[in-house]
Amino acid sequence: MKLINKETGSFRSFDGTRIYYESRGEGFPIIMNYGIGCLINHWRPQIRHFSHSYRVITYDYRAHHQSEIPENRENLTIDALAQDLKALMDHLELHEASLWGHSFGAQMLVRFYDLYPQMAHSLVFVNGFVQNPLQGMFGSDVTQSFFQMFKSGYQVLPETLSYLWKLGLNNPLAVHLSALAGGFNLKLTSFKDIEIYARGIASMDLSAFIQIFESMLNYNGKPVLERIEVPTLIIGGKQDTVTPPKHQEELHELVRGSEITMVPYGSHCTQLDMPELVNLRAEKFLEEHLKQEPTEALTEEL
Repeated sequence: MKLINKETGSFRSFDGTRIYYESRGEGFPIIMNYGIGCLINHWRPQIRHFSHSYRVITYDYRAHHQSEIPENRENLTIDALAQDLKALMDHLELHEASLWGHSFGAQMLVRFYDLYPQMAHSLVFVNGFVQNPLQGMFGSDVTQSFFQMFKSGYQVLPETLSYLWKLGLNNPLAVHLSALAGGFNLKLTSFKDIEIYARGIASMDLSAFIQIFESMLNYNGKPVLERIEVPTLIIGGKQDTVTPPKHQEELHELVRGSEITMVPYGSHCTQLDMPELVNLRAEKFLEEHLKQEPTEALTEEL
C-alpha cells in the first residue's frame, strides 16, 4: 500500500487570524472546501481516494474548529473566507489549484473566483448553491423564519442560547435531528460521520456561526456564474432537500460549458452517500482537464 505523506500546519491570514490546514499526497493540488459549520471529515472518502494521485489540501474556515475566531468580528464574512483561501494558496506557494466546494463551500468559491479567477484551474461544486439557500428549503420558507427568530433570541439571551445550543446538539436525539437538518441520507451515510458533524457544530462559537450564516444569506453569486471560464463540474443529489436539484440545475445553466451529474438517492451530502460514484466522476473530470496539449515543437516532430 502506498504511504501517503500528511502535513499539518497553520498560517496567519490577511488580518492575523490563524488558519489551520492539512495536506496529503503529492501532485496537482486539489483544495476541498466544506459547508458552513461542517468539518474536514465531510471530505473523508475523497481525501483517501485522491491523495494517492494528487496533493489534497483541506483546512478549517475561520471560527471553525482548529482555526481562530478573528479579533475583529466584522471579518466573519464570505469575503474574509475567500481571502483566507487566497492566503492559504500563497502560503503553500500554489499559483492555481482545482477548487472543490460542498454546499456553502460552492458559494464561497464563486466569490473567490470573482476576486481571484487566475487561481482557479477548475471548479467542482457538490450540492452547491450561490444565493440564500433558506428560501424554499424543505419546500417552504419556515427555515428562514426560524433563523431570524433564533438570531433575535440570541441577541436577547446570548449565554442561554449558547448553552442550549451545545446541550441540544450533544444529545443523542439531536444527532438524528441534525442528520435531517444537515441533509444526510440515514440509509447511506455512516452514523459516525453524522455524530462527528453534530459534535463539531456544537463546538462552534454560536455568535461567530450566526455572523457567517447571515453573510451566506446576504450574498448572491449568480452574476458571477456567467463569467466563469474554467472547467466546472456540478454534482447534486436527486433527494437533496436542503439544496434541491434546482440549485445545481441553475448552476449548470449559467456556467457555460459546465458538466453536471445528478446522483440517484443522493442527499445533501452526496460525497458521503455515494463516495465511489462521486470519486469516479470527479476523477474522470480531472483527468480530462489536466491533459496537456502537445507543444508546437513536439507536434512538428511527430
